[in-house]
Amino acid sequence: MTRIQAKNPIVEMDGDEMTRILWTMVKDQLVHPFVDVKLEYYDLGLPERDRTDDAVTVAAAEAIKRHRVGVKCATITPNDDRVKEYSLKKAWPSPNGTLRAMLDGTVFRKPIVVRNVPPMVRSWQKPITIGRHAYGDMYKSAEMRLRTPGKVELVFTPADGSEPQRTTVFEFKTPGVVRGVHNLDDSIRSFARACITYAVSERMNLWFSGKDTISKTYHGAFRGIFAQEVEARKAEMAAAGIVYEYLLIDDAVARAVRSQGGFLWACMNYDGDVMSDMVASGFGSLGLMTSVLVSPDGNFEYEAAHGTVTRHYYAHQRGESTSTNSTATIFAWTGALAKRGELDGTPELTRFAQLVEQSVIETIESGVMTKDLALIADPRPATHADSQGFIAAVAARLKSRVEAGALVG
Repeated sequence: MTRIQAKNPIVEMDGDEMTRILWTMVKDQLVHPFVDVKLEYYDLGLPERDRTDDAVTVAAAEAIKRHRVGVKCATITPNDDRVKEYSLKKAWPSPNGTLRAMLDGTVFRKPIVVRNVPPMVRSWQKPITIGRHAYGDMYKSAEMRLRTPGKVELVFTPADGSEPQRTTVFEFKTPGVVRGVHNLDDSIRSFARACITYAVSERMNLWFSGKDTISKTYHGAFRGIFAQEVEARKAEMAAAGIVYEYLLIDDAVARAVRSQGGFLWACMNYDGDVMSDMVASGFGSLGLMTSVLVSPDGNFEYEAAHGTVTRHYYAHQRGESTSTNSTATIFAWTGALAKRGELDGTPELTRFAQLVEQSVIETIESGVMTKDLALIADPRPATHADSQGFIAAVAARLKSRVEAGALVG
């Protein structure tokens, strides 16, 4: 068959462990046979990050700025155990955190809904999209472990040489820990604007949640900037028929689990990390969650929302069969292909990406699914597919639909 021609490159970022295995399968069976696209490749697997002193991650981010679209495999953020396991020079930072900081992006995560995997939260009828601020907070914090008594102060030294500002954090009488976090008005404002733009485009109500009753300055800055941006675009939001609400984070959680869904929930960095996993689990599985990082200047990086599936990777290394859900990895590729088609004016590429997604959903709804979904599906299938079998089933369905002319506009 004639392959679809992509006009411009996609930045490809390889990853770690079991998702790295799936990554190659998805490319070889669902992308390359149908699409002729130049992939600018960066290996963000942990050994290569260690070899390059993490310069490869920075290079990948710069490449996304050039080409505007990237697709990323799941990667390891090493802890002390991983440093020993991989004989690393140091515990390198999260590649996702580096990409978010360099692109100044907002992460939007949305569940993939299939009919035979019902939400575990009975009230949910429509997807809940999480907008996660992708800068600062604990992900760019400075920390100290304190072993002796003493006073910790927060000190700001102005660049203009004026008098420093200082405030006491705590006077330690016994050992403890301390962390300093920061954020930027410009980054918060970009986050608010991205969330409003997304909400308007999807015609969904927008929530933002914080805890400004306790953190009157830090969280209060978020609330105030969001209010300013909403006020500036209230006519646009009204025309889209959507409303904005600020909620305390505990109230937002309580309301979310009682709601029907169908809204965008904007969260600060840590809250978004937690709530996206909660929403994914509530809708069925982290394997059924899309994730895209969107920068204010129109760059897009697609990835799976889950991790590297370490347990399955160890089983794979032992030669054992695995049943690892590749749905989110496939949707990372389709998201990048669809956006490449949209930006380049090649609608046939966007249609192809949509056809791949339809093929995945139809495969699951036909009863062919990996073990994680089979355990929560209704009706529950008699058997489940292994990792290779699921991708092969999607590929067969996709090939059949392409040959039947499904891509004809």
